[in-house]
Amino acid sequence: MPTEFSLRANVIDLFASTIRPATIRVAEGRIAAITYEGDAPDTALPYALPGFVDAHVHVESSLLVPAEFARLAVVHGTVATVSDPHEIGNVLGVAGVEFMLDNARQSPFHFCFGAPSCVPATVFETAGAVISAEDIEQLFQNPKIGYLAEMMNWPGVLHNDPDVLRKIALARQYNRPIDGHAPGLRGDDARRYAAAGMSTDHECFTAEEALDKLAVGMHILIREGSAARNFEALVDLLPEHASHIMFCSDDKHPDSLVLSHIDALVRRALERGIDLFKVLRAACLNPVQHYRLDVGLLREGDPADFIVVNNIQDFRVQQTYLRGELVAENGQALLPPGRNEAPNNFHAQPVKAADFRLAAPDTSANPVSVRAIRCYDGQLITEAEPAAVPVQNGNLVADVPNDVLKLTVVNRYETGAAPAVAFIRGFGLQRGALASSVGHDSHNITAVGCDDEAIARAVNLVIEAKGGLAAVGANGEEILLPLPVAGLMSDGEGYAVAEAYTAVDQLAKQLGSTLAAPFMTLSFMALLVIPSLKLSDKGLFDGEKFEFVPVLL
Repeated sequence: MPTEFSLRANVIDLFASTIRPATIRVAEGRIAAITYEGDAPDTALPYALPGFVDAHVHVESSLLVPAEFARLAVVHGTVATVSDPHEIGNVLGVAGVEFMLDNARQSPFHFCFGAPSCVPATVFETAGAVISAEDIEQLFQNPKIGYLAEMMNWPGVLHNDPDVLRKIALARQYNRPIDGHAPGLRGDDARRYAAAGMSTDHECFTAEEALDKLAVGMHILIREGSAARNFEALVDLLPEHASHIMFCSDDKHPDSLVLSHIDALVRRALERGIDLFKVLRAACLNPVQHYRLDVGLLREGDPADFIVVNNIQDFRVQQTYLRGELVAENGQALLPPGRNEAPNNFHAQPVKAADFRLAAPDTSANPVSVRAIRCYDGQLITEAEPAAVPVQNGNLVADVPNDVLKLTVVNRYETGAAPAVAFIRGFGLQRGALASSVGHDSHNITAVGCDDEAIARAVNLVIEAKGGLAAVGANGEEILLPLPVAGLMSDGEGYAVAEAYTAVDQLAKQLGSTLAAPFMTLSFMALLVIPSLKLSDKGLFDGEKFEFVPVLL
C-alpha cells in the first residue's frame, strides 16, 4: 500500500448531511484533503463514508482471537469495536485482558477494550478469576482500556454496594464512560441506575423499556447477534432518538460473522425507510463520539478509516481502509492471519454417565414434576416452566418426545465437584447431546442432552481438548471444535474456524435442535444475571429473586 493515494467517490458527510462527489487524498495514513467537485451525487461513482463500529461485542464469542475477528469483520466495513473482554477475564483475570490487548496489536483494526466490571459475574457460580477494583485501576493506566465494561450488577448499583461504587468511582476518576446492563429495569429504578453513571444499555428487549432508559439520558444499543436479536423490537426508535442509538452484535458466532456484521443492520434500517444520515449516525458516528475512539470520520486530518460502497440502495461494501491501508476488497480480507498463543485455565477431569443421574424423590410418583428452564430462540431471557419427567431405575430422565431434556453445568476450574443437573425445554434435540466450554459468564462446561451416556461423551470430548464445542449423536456421530485459547477461542485462521463451527452446528441441527444457533443459546443457559431461570455449577438459580431453587416442584 503506497503512503499516498487518491480516489474519487461520492463523499457522505455525516456532519453536514451532504453527499457530494469529491477526490479524497490519503497521505501517511490520514485524510490529507477532500476536494469537492459539485453539489449533487455522481451516480457513476461509488460512495465513501466512515467505517462501521460495533458498539458492544464480546470478541471471544466469535470463537476467534482479536486479530482473526478483525480479518472477518473488515470485509463488511467494520473498522472498530467496543469490546468487553469479560469472557476471558472470567477465565484468566487481568492476564486474559492483557492477552486480548497483545493479540489485537497485530491488526490495524481499532479495538477499544473495556475494564471488566463484574468478574465473577455473581457469587453463585465458580469462575476462574477475580478482577478487583484494584485490578481495574491498574487496567485504567493503559490508554487502550477505554471504558468500564457492562455493569451487570445492577442490584449492587441500586443498593450502593461498596465494591460496585468503588469501580464506578474509578471510571469517573479516570474519565472513562460506563456501560450498563440492566435487562427489564424500568421507571424509577432505571432513573437511579442512570444517575449512578451508567451511560448505555444493550439489553432492552422492548421499546417501552428502551424509552424509559432514553428518557433518563442513556444510550440504547440495538443488538442483533447470533442468539439475542432485538433489532425488530427497537429499530423504530431510531428516527426520533438518533442521537442516542447505536448498533451492536454483543455475541456473534464465526459462521454469522462470515456473512455480515453491522452492515446488515444498516441495510435493514434503510429498507424500513429510515433516513440515511440517522442510520449512519447510529452505525458510525455515535460510538466514536461516545467512547472517544481514535477512529476517523472522513474529515480532513482524520485517520484514514473509511469504506467504499457501491450505492446507497444496496449498500454493499467494496473496500475498507484502516489507517490508509486497504484491508478488504470485494468480499476478500487482505489482512494476513496472525500468530496466536493459547493461554488456558482448565482442570476438569473425565466424567461418567452416572455423574449426571438425578435421583427421584422417595415416592411412587411417575412422572415427577420438576421446575424446567424454558429457552427461546433469539433471546437470552428464559422462563421457569413446570414439566413432568419419567422415572427409570429410580432416576429422573429426559422426556425427549415432549422436549424436556437434561441440562448440566460441570465445574472446569476444580476437580471433584459434582455436576449440577436440571431440565430444559426449547432445544428440540431428538437424540445425542451438545457440550460447550463457552458458558457465560464463568465459562464452566455446559451440556444438554437426551441421555446421560451422550451427555458424558460430549462433556468428555470438551475436557480432553481442554475446551471446545462438541456434538454427539446416538449412532457414533461426533464432532469437536477445539477452543484452546482459554476454552473460548480457536488459535486457527478465521475462515477455517467458521467452516468447522458450521459443521458442528449442522450436526446439532441433524440431532433435532430447532434453534438457529444452538451452541450460542446453550452458552447463555448459565448466565445468571439474565432472568429468569438459569443453571450454574452450584445449582438451579432464580435470576429474579437471586437465589437457588430446587429442581423438584
